[in-house]
Amino acid sequence: MATIASVAPTTRLRLTARGRRLLAGLAALPAAVAIAVAVLGGGSALASAEGGATAGTFTEITVMSGESLWSIAQDLAPHADPRDVVEEITRLNVLESSSVSAGQRLAIPLEYAPQS
Repeated sequence: MATIASVAPTTRLRLTARGRRLLAGLAALPAAVAIAVAVLGGGSALASAEGGATAGTFTEITVMSGESLWSIAQDLAPHADPRDVVEEITRLNVLESSSVSAGQRLAIPLEYAPQS
């Protein structure tokens, strides 16, 4: 006697273009919600306590022709390590490099402010 085996047909799940768009939209949803919260919150969600200074903790100077951050640091704090002063000025002004140009206004921490 012959046995008859019943084999269920296997179907392969395929993702359509519409399904891919839906999955991509669902994946992007958390990022979109985070951006919306940041925008609606006035950007305060993106602010960092480390990045800036509180009001009244700095003064401004104007860079003169021929000056560099290094020379400014040496003039402002002759007894301090110029590397530390340059780093503080760079951080306070959110500079991407240490190059400055004549006429540029720089925020200077009050501890290094020139005495007038």
